[in-house]
Amino acid sequence: MKKQILVAGALTISVIAFGQKREIRKAERAFEDKNYTEAIAELKQAEASLANADEEEKAQYYLVKSEVYTASAGDDIAKMKTASEAYQKAVELGARTEEERRMSALQQNLRAALVNSAIKDQNSQNFEMASDKLYNSYMVSKKDTSDLYYAASNAVNAKKFDKALKYYQNLLDMGYDGASKEFVATNKETGEEKTFSSKSERDLMIKAGDFIKPVERMTQSKKGEVLRNMTLIYIDNGEDEKASKLMSNARKENPDDTSLMRAEANMAYKMGDKQLYSELMQNIAESDPDNPEVFYNLAVSNAEIGETEKAIEYYNRAIELKPDYASALINLAVLKLSEEESIVSEMNNLGTSSADNAKYEKLKEKRQQMYADVVPTLEKAKELRPDDPEIIRTLMNIYSQLGKDAKFKELKSRLAELEGN
Repeated sequence: MKKQILVAGALTISVIAFGQKREIRKAERAFEDKNYTEAIAELKQAEASLANADEEEKAQYYLVKSEVYTASAGDDIAKMKTASEAYQKAVELGARTEEERRMSALQQNLRAALVNSAIKDQNSQNFEMASDKLYNSYMVSKKDTSDLYYAASNAVNAKKFDKALKYYQNLLDMGYDGASKEFVATNKETGEEKTFSSKSERDLMIKAGDFIKPVERMTQSKKGEVLRNMTLIYIDNGEDEKASKLMSNARKENPDDTSLMRAEANMAYKMGDKQLYSELMQNIAESDPDNPEVFYNLAVSNAEIGETEKAIEYYNRAIELKPDYASALINLAVLKLSEEESIVSEMNNLGTSSADNAKYEKLKEKRQQMYADVVPTLEKAKELRPDDPEIIRTLMNIYSQLGKDAKFKELKSRLAELEGN
């Protein structure tokens, strides 16, 4: 009697397995016909008895499931996740040799669908969705670590800091650097450099005669940015000690890495240590003397710790390197005008003696000279930002103080236009 029960049980399992194979084949045929609704329905029927299937059948089921959900997903994150999870399961179970080509094509198609959809999300500022899609893309192909990096970046933009921290930590644990080879050539007609997506594309344009001077170089490491963002997240979480320890260890490993110097400088600034920030930025300036952003940041930090003369010097250097640097021009003008408060205070505290009257006239002259010195800087800023009401208002008031009525009236009229008066 026991034998009969065992045989019956074996027959039941065989029937279930046969039915399951039939449903998977039906799902495959529906997929090939692009009838995804029917394919999903067949897969759901097969799923009901999946526990009784052998590993080969399970691998086939997950392969087909991933193909169907990839093809039908569009921008649907739920379907994309289902496709990604099914693909990972198929890989885990092991594809048959004859299925390896299908698996490779599926991996490419699924990654392309996830990444392209994530780019759409980024462009519409749906950063959390973009992060989820890029993370799933990374899980489909873990050799593509840039997907995890961009998943973390989008998590930061979405203010999902715990998720970003987890992804960044994974990148550090795997020794992520992020530097990659880029293929560059110079446009023969314009003299401008262009970066190509591949060596073959670059070489093709060289052969066509449109480009010259082929160059291969490595992009800058992204490790500094990873560490900077991690330290900023720790600081935002009130975990200053973790932030300092992380940065200290990183700097010991790479003492000459300017990207890490920048990350440490950002950490110092965030923690309120403006003195250390300025010292670190000075080191960066020495190693990167032609970068206007470095000198701009140095100027800002020196202004904040009261080093006005140094700040003016650094703003001038930033503007020298980048003459159309509107923010530097505006900040420089504001910094120079900040002297007005002390001049006016001193003027108001003077008495009525002849000596005080003489001093008053000197201070008045100094104030007028300060206004005159600032005018060219603000005029340049106005050229760059002609619709900025604050620049126009400041210039208007200065021209009023300098007695330049025509300029004052011109700017007053322009300000009224901008403010709709």
